[in-house]
Amino acid sequence: MKFKLDAYEKEIEKNIDTFRPVSKAERKRIEALIEKSRKEKKTRNINIRITEQDLAMLRRRSAEEGIPYQTLVTSVLHRYLTDRLVDEESIKKTVKLLQGRKK
Repeated sequence: MKFKLDAYEKEIEKNIDTFRPVSKAERKRIEALIEKSRKEKKTRNINIRITEQDLAMLRRRSAEEGIPYQTLVTSVLHRYLTDRLVDEESIKKTVKLLQGRKK
């Protein structure tokens, strides 16, 4: 019987030769690192003021994305702070300009 593997399963299958059993001590060490990482990523609640119109647009956009609006706000703030927030319209203009140069 053949099964169709997803990308994650294919990656596991591809790397099966690198598998090595982990001792109980090593497992505890890894679990401790994971727990430490979780503690370092604690979240804090904040209060902000936002216009009713912006809140309505935020809730509408989050519904389109299928995520809670607080999660969308957190994601946008994180992308902004890590210089990964991208203006889609600017990218489209740049692509058009670059395409025009190739002609």
